[in-house]
Amino acid sequence: MNIVEIVFSPTGGTEKIADIIGKHWSENPAKIDLSDATADFNKCEITDQDMVIIAMPSFGGRAPAVAIERLRTIRGNGAGCVLICVYGNRAYEDTLVEMEDAAKECGFKVTAAISAVAEHSIMPQYATGRPDEADRKQLTDFAEQIAGKTKSVSTIPGNRPYKKAGSAGLVPKPDKSCIKCGLCAKTCPVQAIDSNQFIADSKKCISCMRCMKLCPQNARKVNGVMVSVAALAIKKNCSGRKENELFL
Repeated sequence: MNIVEIVFSPTGGTEKIADIIGKHWSENPAKIDLSDATADFNKCEITDQDMVIIAMPSFGGRAPAVAIERLRTIRGNGAGCVLICVYGNRAYEDTLVEMEDAAKECGFKVTAAISAVAEHSIMPQYATGRPDEADRKQLTDFAEQIAGKTKSVSTIPGNRPYKKAGSAGLVPKPDKSCIKCGLCAKTCPVQAIDSNQFIADSKKCISCMRCMKLCPQNARKVNGVMVSVAALAIKKNCSGRKENELFL
């Protein structure tokens, strides 16, 4: 049996969570990177003997539309899969049920689901340093409970119809320290950044913050006032530590 991780992880937090599970089952799980805008996901080969992890972040309580769109081009062929949604300690709302519906449409058999917490990609003061050692221990325990499970998951929390998708509206821009290396444009999951001035198209940008995370000069910034307002708005919901959850 091969372990396959299908992951959308612009800033790396979701991939860390997926790896804790995947590498507990296999030293070298295969990976399909849904954030690669140049990949042809129709060519991905999944068999009914594979065990698949599908992992995505929660953006405002929904799965990223581009990640769902790319997932839908992969044929599951009856393979068992575990869904993982990763959120920044606020709420994941309808993310898991949206992932479940897409996975089933692709022909995957959903045997388990996990909600997990990682450091917030826009406001790192929330869930700072997570996943931490306590998370790793808990997620490893989840992996043990899931291993060998063949029955479909019973209930996954969320609503249908899903909540209305929103947008953070935070579009990173280059400052004077930008050296025009082009890494941001090359790695943008939705190809929203032009390769000349390295300005992001606000209509395409999904505020995933990958360009900020990967910039070697720390030259990309978002509006500080808008971030402060957003951080204050979610402070109450993010102040207490939320735990990872397993659904079997």
